[in-house]
Amino acid sequence: MALRLYNTLTRGKEDFAPLDPENVRMYVCGPTVYDRAHIGNARPVVVFDVLYRLLRHHFGAEHVTYVRNITDVDDKIIDAAREDHELIEELTRRTTEDFHADMKALGALPPDFEPRATEHVPEMIAMIGRLIERGHAYEAEGHVLFHVPSWPDYGRLSRNNPDEIIAGARVEVAPYKKDPADFVLWKPSAPDLPGWESPWGRGRPGWHIECSAMSEALLGESFDIHGGGQDLVFPHHENEIAQSTCAHAGAPMARYWVHNGYLVVEGEKMSKSLGNFFTVRELLDEGWDGEVIRLALLKTHYRQPLDFSRAGLKEAKAELDRFYTGLREVADVAAEDRPAPEDFVAALDDDLNTPLAMTRMHEITTELNKATGKAAQTALKGDLVSARDLLGLAQRDPEDWFKHVLPVHARVASEAEIESLIARREAARKARDFAEADRIRESLKESGVFLEDRPDGTTDWRRAG
Repeated sequence: MALRLYNTLTRGKEDFAPLDPENVRMYVCGPTVYDRAHIGNARPVVVFDVLYRLLRHHFGAEHVTYVRNITDVDDKIIDAAREDHELIEELTRRTTEDFHADMKALGALPPDFEPRATEHVPEMIAMIGRLIERGHAYEAEGHVLFHVPSWPDYGRLSRNNPDEIIAGARVEVAPYKKDPADFVLWKPSAPDLPGWESPWGRGRPGWHIECSAMSEALLGESFDIHGGGQDLVFPHHENEIAQSTCAHAGAPMARYWVHNGYLVVEGEKMSKSLGNFFTVRELLDEGWDGEVIRLALLKTHYRQPLDFSRAGLKEAKAELDRFYTGLREVADVAAEDRPAPEDFVAALDDDLNTPLAMTRMHEITTELNKATGKAAQTALKGDLVSARDLLGLAQRDPEDWFKHVLPVHARVASEAEIESLIARREAARKARDFAEADRIRESLKESGVFLEDRPDGTTDWRRAG
């Protein structure tokens, strides 16, 4: 079957037909780098990483271009730098590096291009100039604003009526606006704030114009897929469509608008005040492996609300243990180089149905566990390997997984601590203090560490879930 995606613009699933199969293009809104990425930020990264892998599978890696931006000029960044008494450049550098490290831990492939907003200010100024020339924007008190009534299609993506938006106080009302729904393209900057010279004075871009300019620079006026979280539908993506379409004489910005659903934690909206707010780094530091977090994010269909919980992480860890166990049992069998099974790919082709795809992975694992002939094992291992690669799961060596990934209920024990205890146990055995040797072995077992003894001593150890 053909790849089908739910298009927020049309409110329905559509067959995916790229503008140019030789140059499939996708843009996804990236982070505003003022703090560590929380688990809600991680969901779109993982979701669109799977879509990126699927597009490469269908069209070839050399024919897919994935752009994910970095917003490194924003009022949130300015406020965070001021609060931390840190230079803005240092804050954005540090938090960008943190973001890269955290997303790498989740198994996300790097995008083909990762533009920074500060690198594309000239393109933003040029686009704003075109909007003014075409009567869609105006200057007022050092600001440049997009005039919403100038474009009758405004609100088509979000299905929001401009009058209802204003009535619900979902826009900033300012005296210099011609219409309350008008939004900022350029704003003045004080001497101590980031700023660039422009025809309208020294200032900085509004948030929405950044993505329009960066996507145009790297993907052209029109491209295939624009992705992001559901929270970006309005106002961010609605405003992107308005300014890009008007700047490009009516050419559509993107053909398919794909959005992942909201995330809640333990049944409630994530909030620092509720104590259920945590970053990807905090989860990693707790001992949860990045693959565990990734699987937990993919167990729910991307368009559905995701209730993220530690119970869900435990389930994800158990599922990965099962995949790795299956692979460990055929470690001496070479995987046949073969494409992912058709029914597995069909699940992903149906609007990224990752829960169904993982069900198919479990079925392949069951078949692999039951297989006895080497030919069958070789083929089934090839199926499992190709399937796991499309989801970005079970990428480790099985022995490494069981040795280094913490069991669900284990006390966190470092490798140095484990090796020290093993050495003490060996010393106890040599001294024929078997009671002490057994005590250390049981202590390690309680921490989820299992020893593999041989007549000449302990030769290896592993963690188990």
